[in-house]
Amino acid sequence: MKRAFRLLSSGMTRAVWLLVLMVVCSFVFDRLGLGHFGKDTAFSVLQYFATFGPIALGLGLTILVREFDIAIAGMFGLGGCIAVLVGRLDPLLGLAAAIAVGICGGALQGYAMVRLRLSSVAVSLGGLLTFGGFAYVLTGNRTVSFGRMDIALLVNTPILEIFSLRSLIAVLLVAIAAFFVSCTRIGRDMIAVGGDRQAATTAGVKTEAILIGTFATCSMLCALSGALLSFSLSAASPAGLSDISVPAVAAVILGGASFSGGTGRPLGTAAGVMILGLLRTGLTTLGVPPYVHDLVTGGVLLSVAIADGNDFARRLYDLIARREASMSSTR
Repeated sequence: MKRAFRLLSSGMTRAVWLLVLMVVCSFVFDRLGLGHFGKDTAFSVLQYFATFGPIALGLGLTILVREFDIAIAGMFGLGGCIAVLVGRLDPLLGLAAAIAVGICGGALQGYAMVRLRLSSVAVSLGGLLTFGGFAYVLTGNRTVSFGRMDIALLVNTPILEIFSLRSLIAVLLVAIAAFFVSCTRIGRDMIAVGGDRQAATTAGVKTEAILIGTFATCSMLCALSGALLSFSLSAASPAGLSDISVPAVAAVILGGASFSGGTGRPLGTAAGVMILGLLRTGLTTLGVPPYVHDLVTGGVLLSVAIADGNDFARRLYDLIARREASMSSTR
């Protein structure tokens, strides 16, 4: 029992097991005829992951270094608008332009934060308004069409029946991020900066470069996600998605990240996004009213938040230990 508790106390491990449990439940419901959970469901979940996965991944990286990028929604919308406007000439050029703007915008935010010693929340709030404002100016406050249905079909066409080009790109991005965080010095430096910034600086870690690079990566991922979604819809709106920030934050929390920094890994964040996608798709398949989605998601997040509380974890561990000791003494 204690071993199981230690195992589940890891946020990433808990997220993975919760995802496995939900997949098993979906399979059981399908067999019982309570809903259709087949390849179409898997494709829908992975399409959800294609949109929110890169955004949650970027946000999770900023939380890993004990910062927070509020500007993700603004860069998401701006990246989509730039990709469509420039992509009318050449889709790859539009995609490259969106990525370049994302990198520059994130780097400028990080530079202003470290040089002026400002809060990341304040700086990224300004970034949110600035990026959104640029998107409205570029589009004239209207939805712009792409007019390239061949590109829309290319990024959305099923691959191996459950994937698409967009979802495969999202999976690849998570794999790359997981490798860098776990297996490279940059990743170890990011964890050190999030754990204790002063100690990391004393140890020779280039803290400012890590922070600037993290924000540049986050904005780049958001711009890329916005560009690919706009290509898939063959249109872009300066407003982007109105509900993009909340699912991203929820996925990062479900994946085991902590706002105190130093914890949370890309694979955990990916599992968190998949949990939300499967939960949303599964409830829709079961015919549950839309407002129930928020209630269920909120309940899951509240449970995770309570389970992550230090005092709760300590008391639960002590309770299990006393119970096992009592059972041993009565044998």
